[in-house]
Amino acid sequence: MKDVAALAGVSAKTVSNVVTGSVFVRPETIERVQAAMAELDFVPNLAARGLRNGRTGVIALALPDLATAYSAEVVHSIVEVAHERGFAVQIEETAAEPAREHALVSRARAHLVDGVILNPIRLEDSAVDHTDRLPPVVLIGEVEQHVTDRVLVDSRAAARDITRHLLAQGARRVAVVGGGGRGEAATATSRLRLAGVHDALAEAGIAPDPDREATVFPWNTEAGARAADELVERGAPFDAVVAFTDSLAVGVLHALAARGIRVPEDVLVTGFDDIEPARFTTPALTTVRFDRRRFAEEVLALLESRMADRSRPPRAVVVPHEVVERASTAR
Repeated sequence: MKDVAALAGVSAKTVSNVVTGSVFVRPETIERVQAAMAELDFVPNLAARGLRNGRTGVIALALPDLATAYSAEVVHSIVEVAHERGFAVQIEETAAEPAREHALVSRARAHLVDGVILNPIRLEDSAVDHTDRLPPVVLIGEVEQHVTDRVLVDSRAAARDITRHLLAQGARRVAVVGGGGRGEAATATSRLRLAGVHDALAEAGIAPDPDREATVFPWNTEAGARAADELVERGAPFDAVVAFTDSLAVGVLHALAARGIRVPEDVLVTGFDDIEPARFTTPALTTVRFDRRRFAEEVLALLESRMADRSRPPRAVVVPHEVVERASTAR
């Protein structure tokens, strides 16, 4: 560190501040220090730093399904913000094996990681529901609890808003892909999004129809196509589809096209999340968008705050959403 400081023309303390990100340093100074670090091939000794401050410099992030485009974009945003704050990120997939979530929490208790970001699909399966002595943990997603911090999008309101959009376009027989009265146990997100669809239908005086609701898991493109085929084969006519993710919606678009059902002329289709492919489907997909960079910043801010003070009351931060109208609902 002294060698880096000498080459950059700054103090060793300034180099330390750049490495940890704990104190504001002018951008031009950061550039000089980083250039010196690169020239000298300087690597911070995180183990030694951990001995001094009780931290490892590593946090863990657990998502249900790393194979989806949405997960990739969330991981990208969180890793980017974490690196800016001086953390490395350990990533785990948990949906098929909820015990992995418990293992991550145990690692945080054992000080092998400094904190954990969890995205459980149901509270019943989550480590958060089985302990009152949590390490620093922030939940992302819709699982509602009051023992630790969480960052979320208001899924019920977002599903209500996008269903209202379909109704405003003239739809009256709205189908749902992702949650309903049939199939596997509902996730926290599917329960909320289905409730939002029902809210909008009730406002319009329309009764929900379980025959127009397809429960599928995991929420991927193949499942979306399978659900669309199932809805058609049930024989309950529909003129719009609310898919609970964009990946599901892409599968719906594919299945409808294969059957000669035109979007948007015959059926309107919407998604949720505004992943990059949503802009490039045929037709381009109407969906729900939220700022993933802001989402990641809120998550890391809460996690660092929880690391500093585990006794403070838990907080919930709601990141705003908006409906992005594209060709899949244009009439």
